[in-house]
Amino acid sequence: MEANRRDLSDRLKRGAYHAPLGERVSIPKPDGRQRPIGKPTGEDKIVQRATVAVLKAIYEGDFRGFSYGFRPGRTPHHALEAVTVGIEKRNVKWVLDADMRGCFEAIDHAWLMQFVEHRIGDRRIARQMRKWWKAGVLEEGHWHAQAEGTPQGGSLSPVAANISRHYVLDRWADRWRRQYARGEVIIVRYCDDFIVGFEHRDDAERFWRELQERFRKFNVELHPEQTRLIEFGRFAAERRKRRGQGKPGTCDFLGVTHMCSKTRQGKCTVRRKTIAKRLRQKLQEVKETLRMRMHWPISRQGAWLKSVLLGYYRYYGVPRNGSLLTVFHETVMRYWCRTLRRRSQRHRLTWQRIYALAEEWLPKPHLLHPYPAQRLRVTTRGKSPVRECRTPGSVRGVLGNRHPYRDLP
Repeated sequence: MEANRRDLSDRLKRGAYHAPLGERVSIPKPDGRQRPIGKPTGEDKIVQRATVAVLKAIYEGDFRGFSYGFRPGRTPHHALEAVTVGIEKRNVKWVLDADMRGCFEAIDHAWLMQFVEHRIGDRRIARQMRKWWKAGVLEEGHWHAQAEGTPQGGSLSPVAANISRHYVLDRWADRWRRQYARGEVIIVRYCDDFIVGFEHRDDAERFWRELQERFRKFNVELHPEQTRLIEFGRFAAERRKRRGQGKPGTCDFLGVTHMCSKTRQGKCTVRRKTIAKRLRQKLQEVKETLRMRMHWPISRQGAWLKSVLLGYYRYYGVPRNGSLLTVFHETVMRYWCRTLRRRSQRHRLTWQRIYALAEEWLPKPHLLHPYPAQRLRVTTRGKSPVRECRTPGSVRGVLGNRHPYRDLP
C-alpha cells in the first residue's frame, strides 16, 4: 500500500495520472426522473479527495454567506432557519421560490474550467479536472462521452457544483441586490434550491427576468414547475384579506413547507411543516418495507422501526411541526399492527399488546430543534453595532442589502 501511494503521488506530480473510466447508474427520483450516480474507483477517490481539499481551502473564503449546500458546518437546518429569520426580521413581502433544473447534470464544463482558472493559478489542478471530464462514463457496458454535468457519488461533484453556482448565481445576485434593488432583499441558497425575499414586487419581477437572462448565458435554466413568485411575509395574510383575496401561498424548501401563521399571542410568524407529498412517500415506503419484512422477529422489526422514527424526528422535528410527527408515529404503529396480524389467520394480537410494543420500540414524537431565533442569536458586549439575531457565518443570507455588516463567509 505504501508503494502504491508513493507511485500515485509521483504520477500526480508528473501529470501522468490518467482518470479511469467511471461507472454510472441511474436511480429513479420521486418525480419520475432519473438521477445519475457515479461510482469512482478506489484510487480515483483518493485523487478526488485530495483535489477537493485544495479547492475547499481556496473557495471557502470566497463563497457567500447565504450559500449552505455541501459546505462544512452548514446543515440544511441552518438554511431553513436563515429563511425563517430573514422573513420574520426583515421587511420581506414577496418571495421567489426557485429551483435550478439539474444541479449536477447542467454544469457546463467549459464555463466551469474558466471559473477555476480565474481563481486558481496552478495549471495542474485545471489539467486534472479536464481529465475527469474527458474520461467519460461507463453505463450498462457502453462508453458515453460526458459533454456536461458531473455524476453524483464522487467527492468532486459537490464542490464543482458550488463553484459553478457561486459564479453563475451567488456573486451576481449579491451585487444585484446592492446596486439595483430599491428595497431590502434576502437570499438563501442550498445546492440548486434558493429562496429570494423582496420588499417590493417590481424588484422581484425585475430580478426574475434578469436571472433568466443570466442563466441562459451559462446554459442553466429554472425549473418551470417549481419556480414561482408568491406574496409572503409577516403581514401577507392581513394585506390579502383587506383586498378580498384568499390566504397567502406557501413555499417548499428542503422538504419543509413554509406558510404564514400566527403565534398564540397573535404575533405573525412563519410556520414550518413537513411537505405532504414527502410524508405520504415516506409512509408508503415504510408500509412496503414492513410487508417484505413481515416474518422478521418482533424485536428486529421494532429496532428497524425505531431507527426510522428517530431519523424522521431528527430532520422534521422543528417547532410547530409536532402534529405531523404525531401523525407519522400513529400511522407507523397502525401499519405495524396490520403487518403483525397478517402473519397468522388466528392472530391474538390486541390493541393493548400493540400499545405495549409501541411503548417499548416506537419512540414518541418530540422536537429536536430550537426556534430559529434562539439558535441564530449572537451575544454581544460593549457598544457593538450588532444587536439583532444574526446567523454565524451567514449574516449575508439573513440581512437585507442595506446593511454593510460582514463576517467571515
